[in-house]
Amino acid sequence: MDAYEAIVTKRDTREYEQRPIPDEALRRILQAGRMAGSSKNEQPVRAIVIRDPAGKAARAACGDFTTHMLSSPLVIVIVRFEGSRPFDAGRAAQNMMVVAHAEGIASCPVGIQHDDRAREVLGLPAGQIVAMALTLGYPAGGRAIARGERRLSFDDYTYWERWGERER
Repeated sequence: MDAYEAIVTKRDTREYEQRPIPDEALRRILQAGRMAGSSKNEQPVRAIVIRDPAGKAARAACGDFTTHMLSSPLVIVIVRFEGSRPFDAGRAAQNMMVVAHAEGIASCPVGIQHDDRAREVLGLPAGQIVAMALTLGYPAGGRAIARGERRLSFDDYTYWERWGERER
């Protein structure tokens, strides 16, 4: 699967088989996140891998819409330095999800809304904050299935030169 195909066919998935993710695939996923660019090459992003069911449950309690963390074989929590740009964490997360998809592994980003609880549960030092988490696993039924929600058309998504200007 080439990069374009991996990007345009990736779907967020919240239902997983309980099959473990091989260490080599996990290493490739983490390496893809590590290689994401960052503003001024600050490299403010770190990853915490969670496989333990009790650990996943504790992390799921740090967010409001996190129940799929419990059924995911693996969770990666993305941490960034306070004051760093959230965009850098997003770049790392997207790299990880695209590489996972290319490996046949489904994923879904998860918001973590309760920052103080997350810091405590993860044992984060001062100056570190949770950017998001990613659930990962082999998709239930053998493939990721879109929820049927259509994407904006290219013309509705794209303006040229100024807001509201269509291609001529």
